[in-house]
Amino acid sequence: MRSRLALVLGAATVAGVFLATVPTFRHFFDLGVYRGAVHHWLIDGGDLYAYRYRGTVYGFTYPPFAALVLSPLALLSWPVAIAASLVVNAGAVGWLVRRLRPAAGWTESALLFIAVLVFEPARDTISFGQVNLVLLVLVCADLRALRRGSRWSGVGIGIATAIKLTPAVFIGYLLVSRRYRAAAVAAGTAVVATLLAGLLGPGASWTFWTGAVWDTARVGRLDYVSNQSLRGVVARLDGDVGWWLAAVALMLAIWWLRTRQAAAAGDDLAGFALTGALACLLSPVTWVHHLVWLLPALAVLLDRRGRFVVAALWVVLSSSVVWLWWADPSGWGAAAGSNTYVWIAVGLLLLLPIETGAAIRPLSTGSGPAPEEVTTIAE
Repeated sequence: MRSRLALVLGAATVAGVFLATVPTFRHFFDLGVYRGAVHHWLIDGGDLYAYRYRGTVYGFTYPPFAALVLSPLALLSWPVAIAASLVVNAGAVGWLVRRLRPAAGWTESALLFIAVLVFEPARDTISFGQVNLVLLVLVCADLRALRRGSRWSGVGIGIATAIKLTPAVFIGYLLVSRRYRAAAVAAGTAVVATLLAGLLGPGASWTFWTGAVWDTARVGRLDYVSNQSLRGVVARLDGDVGWWLAAVALMLAIWWLRTRQAAAAGDDLAGFALTGALACLLSPVTWVHHLVWLLPALAVLLDRRGRFVVAALWVVLSSSVVWLWWADPSGWGAAAGSNTYVWIAVGLLLLLPIETGAAIRPLSTGSGPAPEEVTTIAE
């Protein structure tokens, strides 16, 4: 017991020192955008999508429903907003660790919690004050609901989609796996949430759906090294948009074949994990902090391919290696390094293991689960 406690405390100390000194701390920039935009909209009566944060070119880029969800920020002071963001994101990490690795004991759970905090997409999400981890919780909650056979399956995906459009790809998985009711619930939830935002903020909704949603220039340069998507790869290679569309079509075909295999095997965890990897690849803009969608895939690998593979991927995905090319990520010479995280996502889409009968047992720690643990994942 003492040795395990010492191990956890030692890991926490090392991680704390790293997080306190890592040069990529983001100073809660996105949280500032959210807070400033909803205050400008709700308190000052301004245009939600005309707001720019502290003289920068960056403003609110999500649908109006997201602004409604984030509206309490308009009433919070900056220190309280930061504290609230830290608590919510830490809670999201704890929930994900427990649900994606339910058979883990307290020592492994604590070490995994620390590892996720160091994982670059997660630590960027936390230090930006982003919503990615919360959206992942909403989607993974639907994974649990599916396994329980809940009539409310799809609500989490629908809410996540209404907040930020990327999770809509999980509706595609529900369709591929023939969960038509859950897909309808997800789509219906997203539509109802969007209509509610339209009723409460008609001007903002009109601006977003008729213009802002199509303007990728509002979120930054496509060729910026942080954009670890297929579109980012093509932009850094100065390729034509046709190459991007061809790559998207290829990834969609691979995803369709593999998720059909996962659905046939009853392996919804792998299906969701594959869909998370696809979301990262498909989106025109996938900043590094968006790659938290790869966490379910790492959970699958931890259970089925051993800790060495996961540890190697975790090290690379926590290393900030792509930033070595931040000054000039363009050209074929930099293609391998500046797109490292894209290649990992492609590899996961191609090679993630799928197991028959995985839906009826929890993720294990390597040895077989005890009989009383068999239904843990469905609770």
